[in-house]
Amino acid sequence: MAAPRPLRVLCLAGFRQSERGFREKTGALRKALRGRAELVCLSGPHPVREAAGPGPEPCPPEEQPRGWWFSEADADEFAALEDPAACRGLDAALAAVAGALRRLGPFDGLLGFSQGAALAALVCALGQAGDARFPAPRFLILVSGFCPRGLDLEEPVLQAPVALPSLHVFGDTDRVIPAQESMRLASRFPGAVTLTHAGGHFIPAAAPQRQAYLKFLDQFAG
Repeated sequence: MAAPRPLRVLCLAGFRQSERGFREKTGALRKALRGRAELVCLSGPHPVREAAGPGPEPCPPEEQPRGWWFSEADADEFAALEDPAACRGLDAALAAVAGALRRLGPFDGLLGFSQGAALAALVCALGQAGDARFPAPRFLILVSGFCPRGLDLEEPVLQAPVALPSLHVFGDTDRVIPAQESMRLASRFPGAVTLTHAGGHFIPAAAPQRQAYLKFLDQFAG
């Protein structure tokens, strides 16, 4: 009997992560899920430029820090825990995800880290609300996620429960996205499964987390 094909998962990077850096950051998870899931990494569409002044030498595109959107109208900054002055670049972020789903899919699930987790949640909410660009995935994994702030993001789309199987992963000592922020996001998903770890702002893939990922993903195998 042939083994079931690996699940395909589109993974959305965090803010200020490069494509290559995000692939490296998900390396331990990719190894842990080998044979069970294929992770396809995607970074944001917007290069994150540093403040004026001497900067590093230009780097290859795959090493350029990128983001999904900015919370300031005239600065390449993002503050997840504050009400934003703007949500600059969000339309391009949504278009980038829609393009990846169309070009690289089909995918069984979505995984998002930090700002990418907030975007993944928004994408699923928009799809549930009827946006044809975002067909519902079979599952969602959100690591260090949070509810995106800004009325144009939250109302009314993210106020409605999102009816998708979801796994929410967060660290007890995460100082970038505190655990209560991830728990708030999880509360938008009926039946959400939560996985906590003792660390901070990263994607955990040690043995205890590996077992939790596999248990969650086994629901969708075959």
